[in-house]
Amino acid sequence: MTTMTGPLVSVEGLTVDFPGRDGDVRDGAVRAVDGLSFTLAPGAALGIVGESGSGKSTAAYALLGLHRGTGAQVTGTVRVAGHDVQAADDATLRKLRGGTAAMVFQDPLSSLDPYQAIGDQIAEVHRLHRPGTTRRAARARAVAALDRVGIPDAARRARSRPHEFSGGMRQRALIAMAVACEPQLLVADEPTTALDVTVQDRILALLRELREETGMGLVLVTHDLGVAAGSVDELLVMKDGRAVERGPLRPLLHAPRAPYTRELLAAVPRVEERRTPPAPAATAPEVLLEATGLHRTFGRGRHAVTAVDDVSLTVRAGETVGIVGESGSGKTTLGRMLVRLLDPGAGELRYRGQDIGRLRGRDLRAVRGDLQMVFQDPASSLNPRRSIGESVADPLRAAGRLTENRIIGRAKELLERVGLDPDAYHRYPHEFSGGQRQRVGIARALAPEPRIVVCDEPVSALDVTTQAQVVALLAELQRDLGLALVFIAHDLAVVRQVSDRLVVMRHGRVVEEGPADEVYDHPRDPYTRGLLAAVPALPPAPAGPADPGLAGPAGAAVRRNAVA
Repeated sequence: MTTMTGPLVSVEGLTVDFPGRDGDVRDGAVRAVDGLSFTLAPGAALGIVGESGSGKSTAAYALLGLHRGTGAQVTGTVRVAGHDVQAADDATLRKLRGGTAAMVFQDPLSSLDPYQAIGDQIAEVHRLHRPGTTRRAARARAVAALDRVGIPDAARRARSRPHEFSGGMRQRALIAMAVACEPQLLVADEPTTALDVTVQDRILALLRELREETGMGLVLVTHDLGVAAGSVDELLVMKDGRAVERGPLRPLLHAPRAPYTRELLAAVPRVEERRTPPAPAATAPEVLLEATGLHRTFGRGRHAVTAVDDVSLTVRAGETVGIVGESGSGKTTLGRMLVRLLDPGAGELRYRGQDIGRLRGRDLRAVRGDLQMVFQDPASSLNPRRSIGESVADPLRAAGRLTENRIIGRAKELLERVGLDPDAYHRYPHEFSGGQRQRVGIARALAPEPRIVVCDEPVSALDVTTQAQVVALLAELQRDLGLALVFIAHDLAVVRQVSDRLVVMRHGRVVEEGPADEVYDHPRDPYTRGLLAAVPALPPAPAGPADPGLAGPAGAAVRRNAVA
């Protein structure tokens, strides 16, 4: 790798405006980045953190000139390894991308060609940036890159297509593609957002190893301060397109100067913090849902995969049961069986004493209203062609008990109940932020007045402040409406803040179960201890005038209106 004497990255006065109506940058334009400046030394690592919409990904894309041809207006100076990205012609920019600087995107499945083998995609990048390389040599380089990022049996798996890899393996393959030409700079945009805690830990360790081996610089874009804390040397905190604070990692985390940075740190859930338990009930809560020996297999014969294997649990009125485990542990399959979106292959599922595991047709519809689900990705679970109000109203229409005027009125009441403007009834999902869309999903789940709501990774893709708002909203709704919640997540810190009891799953089976604080403080199973050990560590939340509506699970009323 070429030795440099000056900065690897130099950004001065970067401003990015996205066009408004009719493509006119002057008419309703959005300023995503506003006068941003920073530098990165060769071999150093910079974390860019902030809430959704802060401009951090937009700034990262500008380092590789990815706004070119999009209609965005980019001003200022961006230099990478001595190249002026703004002034470079297309040929120079193609050489820069992948050869000098490479990028790892947030969603590897949408970044990889679904029709082409992983190894072929990596070999193609290598041949593009190393002219004269033979197909055989490029193929060998691809296998070596996959082996370097920890893909087992790399020579065989190089022939696999993206859908044959797990989420963590796809992310590793994308990193292998990015580092195949040994770039001087790696830009990673939210590379661990959708990964469970152990896979995340392995990806971050991989990035550290690659930096040590190759001396490459790293720009890590993330909304998770815990991820940044173990991976970078410096932090750049962004808000509304501007830098509000920048400095060495440890001093900034322990003594942040900007109130906004303190708010971000205060909003981060910490796995060591105990939840304030609710007041004990005068009588034992009713057992609403009881699962015994649930089993579910996908596929047949030698291709069969057991997703849930002999799982038993109970859900009582008003309590929250947290379910944690790595990707592929069976937690989502279990959640879908609990609300009968999937049929149990074996075992018994009883709701308020009634066996609902074999119900069909009208009998099943009679209990569906009591068992609802909030899905992981609100964007894909909402119909983009229907307004959010119509999506919330659909369950009410299906029940057939209200007039049309009352249905619309009730839908608006639900939108207001979850902290959204009821006049937004006729707006569409793409007009809302991720946190707002998740609130729409919660409103839709509440429409039939359920007794149990299963939340499947409801905050995994949200930044820490929006995450805190959604968690606080769920706690408020549970308290006011007496809901029982099943909270499925891979973020153990978040799960501790909401759960009364914890269920730990691995390979489709329950390996540990008990009161949440007891499991967190004194885990018995080695697997549980491994999960807890992989949680990124952060210093205690800083003292100071942080917004009380962002600190921990309290302050629900403040948070509820923050994204309205």
